[in-house]
Amino acid sequence: MTSPYDIVVVGGGNAALCAAIEAAEVGAHVLILEAAPKPYRGGNSRHTRNFRCMHDGPLSVLTEIYDEDEYFDDLLRVTKGNTDEMLARMAIRSSQDCLPWMETHGIRFQPSLSGTLSLGRTNAFFLGGGKALVNAYYRTAQALGVEVRYEAEVVHVEMAEGVFDHVELKDGTRIQGRALVIASGGFQADLDWLVEAWGPAARNFLIRGTPYNRGVVLRDMLDQGAGSVGDPTQCHAVAIDGRAPKFDGGTVTRLDCVPFSVVLNKNGQRFYDEGEDVWPKRYAIWGRLVAAQPDQVAYSIIDSRSRDLFMPSVFPPIQANMLDELCLKLGLPEDALRTIAAFNAACRDGPFSPQELDGLATEGLTPAKTNWARPLREPPFYAYELRPGVTFTYLGLKVDETARVHANGAPLTNVWAAGEIMAGSILGQGYLAGFGMTIGTVFGRIAGREAAAHVS
Repeated sequence: MTSPYDIVVVGGGNAALCAAIEAAEVGAHVLILEAAPKPYRGGNSRHTRNFRCMHDGPLSVLTEIYDEDEYFDDLLRVTKGNTDEMLARMAIRSSQDCLPWMETHGIRFQPSLSGTLSLGRTNAFFLGGGKALVNAYYRTAQALGVEVRYEAEVVHVEMAEGVFDHVELKDGTRIQGRALVIASGGFQADLDWLVEAWGPAARNFLIRGTPYNRGVVLRDMLDQGAGSVGDPTQCHAVAIDGRAPKFDGGTVTRLDCVPFSVVLNKNGQRFYDEGEDVWPKRYAIWGRLVAAQPDQVAYSIIDSRSRDLFMPSVFPPIQANMLDELCLKLGLPEDALRTIAAFNAACRDGPFSPQELDGLATEGLTPAKTNWARPLREPPFYAYELRPGVTFTYLGLKVDETARVHANGAPLTNVWAAGEIMAGSILGQGYLAGFGMTIGTVFGRIAGREAAAHVS
């Protein structure tokens, strides 16, 4: 058994690092336990691109105003009201102070990317992406004296009468601490657990996030009576390229072509409104939509007019000069051509505006396409295979506004949680671009401060 640290942080991503930095800055002796090898440190934060931030006026790279009520309204629409309003509003309000804090701790931002994301007012993009953010925080943490152990997978949290005592690693090592911050993510990389929640269809899911988030500590805490939040079938799941790897494909595998396309399942049928809303508010529903289709696969088809309207894909699209040739390449039945013909006939003339809701809708078609509905007529034609890409799951630990974990209806004495492992408190369903980083940053900082205050 090691001599006790002030604070043991389980996890090595954004939330864990924010907690460690906050605690170390007030003199706490902090240890980070990262399950991944050093080159893969950082969890899903390695793949992130931006941080959604409230602001009362121009702030760093953010333009205009994005106030609390608009932010919360955006969250309500994607979660359909399934959120803890108190925690959500706290996260939103705190985000404004987080951005300058991030900048003072080594994070650099750049103006938003062009294309369908259209987030220049709401989201601050990281210069160099998530890997640069992770590296900057590790440099800051280690300069403050934070110790880091890699390939240090925690398999058990030892509690004695509701008080954290030590963690046990996979290799049998036991590490004591006076306080614990759990920031080890969801369970999405445990395919058997996904099957428990979703059924056999989950075997066809791709995990676009880290393969090291297997929910080991989450299950251990739940087995010990920790309070839970969230539905195990709810998750941040987007439509990604079917050619992506099983694990760790990251953000580049996401496909942003859907709003300008016709999406068919393997039977050649449309199943949802491709133009329901602007992409940052709807991209995260498409993973679940595709997951509900036969064999968990769909196909997004565009014509040449839409080829340059969205972020480029990491894999080139399948291409053909004729729609029947394209459907043959995709293995789609003849019904696909009839579906496309019916869609084309339902389109109406009108102004097309790719960066905003334009109301260019189909008529007499079910499901309707309510924006950006243009017929597929201009060759060449292109297609992308869509598969569900799971980023993180929403089943997690119940916390309060101080990020303290609850068990049996009461807060634990010296255990806090931050990031994806508690995000289900706020994200009951759906997703808002950049909001995972908001939750991780806000609650990571709170957990670090609270844990440090406990041990001081």
